Amino acid sequence: MNESQNHMVESVEREVRRRMAGQQAGHGVDHVLRVLKTAGLIQAEIGGDVFIITLAAWLHDVGDAKFHQGVELSAQFTREILAGLDVPSEVVDQVAHIVDNISFRKGSQAAKLSLEGQIVQDADRLDALGAIGIVRTIEYGAAFGQPFFIQDNCEQRPTGVGHFYDKLFRLRELLNTEPARRIAEQRELFMRDFLKQYFDECGEGFRHSAKTL
Repeated sequence: MNESQNHMVESVEREVRRRMAGQQAGHGVDHVLRVLKTAGLIQAEIGGDVFIITLAAWLHDVGDAKFHQGVELSAQFTREILAGLDVPSEVVDQVAHIVDNISFRKGSQAAKLSLEGQIVQDADRLDALGAIGIVRTIEYGAAFGQPFFIQDNCEQRPTGVGHFYDKLFRLRELLNTEPARRIAEQRELFMRDFLKQYFDECGEGFRHSAKTL
């Protein structure tokens, strides 16, 4: 990136940190920094516009629906933040398109992503896997009253372990890039080892319950 672009990114960083200061549960600025780092690793292997990737990584969760009464506002906030920074309009459009279409919840309604969007989406999804993925699941459960596991869960309440199987173990097949798939494979194996250890420590009854997942 050139000097002007670096200044723009610095301004975006300050605003994102201000707006996300109260967001926790694994979806705060710490998450954004990890996505930025991982996106950089993927970009180094397969290319893509670093400026667009960096802006999209910083802005992808700035209006996360979990913290805005279920309404996803990241694209709207992206345009607001970039409007006052002399970012070229075509770059604003590209970044807004990325942040509006990378979330898991968007599903089949998501529009096709550029290479830059695919990189940021992969980096975002990778942060839900591995040791960080385990910690984020537990943090989210603690913040929103979701238990990690319930033996004989007759009411089918959402749990952290259920989240592993309902979403997280599906992510690897949804990734766009080969570097991301390599990282995901290792992280998923770690999570499965963790669950085995967890149920081993809990005892026989819990191991039996786990077999039904």
